[in-house]
Amino acid sequence: MAAYKVKVATGDVLEAGTRNSIYITLVGTRGESPQKAMSYKFLPGKVKERTVKCEQDLGPLVLVRLTKTRLFLEDAWFCKEVHVTAPNGTTYHFPCHQWLEGITTQEFREGTGKKMADDDLEVLKEHRRKELKARQDAYQWKNYAEGWPRCLSVDSIFDLDSNIQFSCTRAKSFKGLLIYQGTTHLLSGFLSRPNSWRSLDEMRSIFSRTKGRDIVPEYVASHWQEDAFFGYQFLNGNNPIIIRNCTVLPEKFPVTQEMVADSLGRGTTLDKEMKEGRIFIVDYEVLQGIPAGTIHGRQQYVAAPLCLLHQDANGHLRPIAIQLSQMPGPSSPIFLPSDDEWDWLLAKTWVRNADFYSHQVITHLLRTHLFGEVFAVATLRQLPTCHPLFKLLIPHFRFTLHINTLARTILINPGGVIDKGSGVTHEGLLLILQRGLEKVTYTSLCLPEDIQARGVSFIPNYHYRDDGMSLWEAIKRFVSGMVAFYYTDNAAVQGDAELQAWVMDIFTNGFLGRTSSGIPSSLKTVAELNKFLTMVVFTCSAQHAAVNNGQYDMGAFLPNAPSSMRHPPPEEKGKAFLQHFLDTLPEVDTTANILVALILLSSRLEDIRLLGHYPEERFTEAEPRRLIRTFQRELEDIHERIEERNYKAELRYNYMNPQEIENSISI
Repeated sequence: MAAYKVKVATGDVLEAGTRNSIYITLVGTRGESPQKAMSYKFLPGKVKERTVKCEQDLGPLVLVRLTKTRLFLEDAWFCKEVHVTAPNGTTYHFPCHQWLEGITTQEFREGTGKKMADDDLEVLKEHRRKELKARQDAYQWKNYAEGWPRCLSVDSIFDLDSNIQFSCTRAKSFKGLLIYQGTTHLLSGFLSRPNSWRSLDEMRSIFSRTKGRDIVPEYVASHWQEDAFFGYQFLNGNNPIIIRNCTVLPEKFPVTQEMVADSLGRGTTLDKEMKEGRIFIVDYEVLQGIPAGTIHGRQQYVAAPLCLLHQDANGHLRPIAIQLSQMPGPSSPIFLPSDDEWDWLLAKTWVRNADFYSHQVITHLLRTHLFGEVFAVATLRQLPTCHPLFKLLIPHFRFTLHINTLARTILINPGGVIDKGSGVTHEGLLLILQRGLEKVTYTSLCLPEDIQARGVSFIPNYHYRDDGMSLWEAIKRFVSGMVAFYYTDNAAVQGDAELQAWVMDIFTNGFLGRTSSGIPSSLKTVAELNKFLTMVVFTCSAQHAAVNNGQYDMGAFLPNAPSSMRHPPPEEKGKAFLQHFLDTLPEVDTTANILVALILLSSRLEDIRLLGHYPEERFTEAEPRRLIRTFQRELEDIHERIEERNYKAELRYNYMNPQEIENSISI
């Protein structure tokens, strides 16, 4: 007789335990054990121990088979892992991390990361095939809108598999916060006021009710009119990827030396400043011709402005010229800092409104949420659980499919929060994102190349760039170490059919097969794989944090990020005044609706996993575990550097602090 000591651990999460019956079967290279009852009443965070006796030694163990049955009531069970000690003392670790529901049998592999080429046994090859076939049946693509990345084919969060839904703790936290914030604003009366704000000062009252969150919004409310703060936000605000160096003015933006001479100062010219790399441009061409909607039956308006900025001798970035359309002419004046106070302020506010759309639809929704979903679905469809890249990537997709499905049902859907609170129609939103996808390139998703391509390598006080580069390099070292451990050479990359299918799935369904994007459809070298994996992990963690976590901070004070504009862009100067400005901004109730969404999207909910923390321990080998510890130490060093800088700063930039970055897009 051969006796195997078995330990079965239940996950330490809410409602993980079960009173249903659980049975286990051990599968080795020489056969399998009889099915052994593990009894019932599995408690969260607890371990059940049993001895499984066999007539002969099973050889090296390769699988465990878990069967859940029930007599009466269904009681789902979350299995964390199984440990088996063989008669010769060898210990086998089988990571599970999965819900078992209903009457079901699930097989789990020993935890060593294995590519397809590493499997010699037919039982393991068959397990790979069956697992991927089941996943591809369960996770299918669908079109949400023409020209958008494809998404998971479900209609609501209730259609999601339990293994990709919010945890019970996260679900309760999310729902409770939404109800609380909505009720708070409703009781305050903001959601029932479809009229203009009475004054600029009154606008502060809406965020002064959310105690503990008003430090940055108060700073914004005090500095939003200042040109230096306006420029600062293109570097360290919610949309830090749109500003570019300008060496030649586009013909559609005919700014002259005479217009900007006062802004540039004595002893220089616009041409000289451009040649020396101190002129920058922001162009919202993507909004050209986007249809505007109505709110409360009143027509809204959308502009597609251009903004020219100058870096002064102190390193501050300031706007020096704004044109509110893509077509210059008498009805599209170029606004200047020397104009009347309200003309200039209104022009800057139109830029902030355009930035709201650009940020929400392209920078945030498309380039993090939707791409993150593409990466997640492709991973589930093409990489089996034992694949080392599945083990590496799956923590970076935690809750992403849930939050995106929720967004499609309450946030970006017709009649949803964005539709009701923004100035574009639902069709306009679809068109903005479609245009955005057409412009996305692989270069723009890879931070070092994007920084170089936009010509912003040397502009000072660009914390997004500096913190982002530190994180990019740390992630790159981490994933490169993992790749080096599992892929000995370029041939191993080329020969991994599952990896190649994964990349092709992303190229086809995420970027719609557009070769001009530069997105690879296959990977040929270890270096190419390292870069692609770094982009995926960075996008799903640091990049999302950078463009998401400050939404409340920068948007709570309405004029700094208006979601709609109720008067058309001015076609001549000298017509703006305070009441016109107030009547152009969104009404009180529209502001409140958008603010509830911003509070929720930038909140820190329960049950989060910070970047670099992998409590599920999917890797069992020593080297991957060492690489994880090294990665965590590097992130701690980055955290300390950011804290030291922020300690001296009047306005902290903390959105790319590893202590504020989740592994995944989960909110």
